[in-house]
Amino acid sequence: MNFSIRKGKVNDCPAILGLIKELAEFEKESDAVVVTIEDLERDGFGINPLFNVLVAENKNEIVGMAFYYYRYSTWKGKTIHLEDLIVKNEMRGKNIGSSLYGALLKQAYKEHIKRVEWVVLDWNTPARDFYLSSGAKILNGWETVQMDEKGLKNYISRN
Repeated sequence: MNFSIRKGKVNDCPAILGLIKELAEFEKESDAVVVTIEDLERDGFGINPLFNVLVAENKNEIVGMAFYYYRYSTWKGKTIHLEDLIVKNEMRGKNIGSSLYGALLKQAYKEHIKRVEWVVLDWNTPARDFYLSSGAKILNGWETVQMDEKGLKNYISRN
């Protein structure tokens, strides 16, 4: 399979949103996606981008992406959070996901990033096995904590 990996561009936003929706479907959360093409254009390609994306392209079609942003650890310094690594369902098993993953890790190494981190669903055994085989660690004892929009509103109304 012939594909290339490159930095995402603003005109990739419709394909990026399509991949996000495909991932949500895979994770049985298809109704959870509220982000729009306009949000992606503004937040990823505006004056102060909030995220970056590497895309895998095959025959002028976006078939996968690594969606990430920079964070800062008080213990380690500059880190990268890999928000999503997505490959179109029909393109899986063609080395696209591992190539995107490798491209991001090589970029992080070149930039002297201290840590790359992400979350993986406990039931996604193929992804967990892939990450472990690459040398990544799945941290025991750390759990993801989130407060959604409703929780924010409730908190603010009580305080």
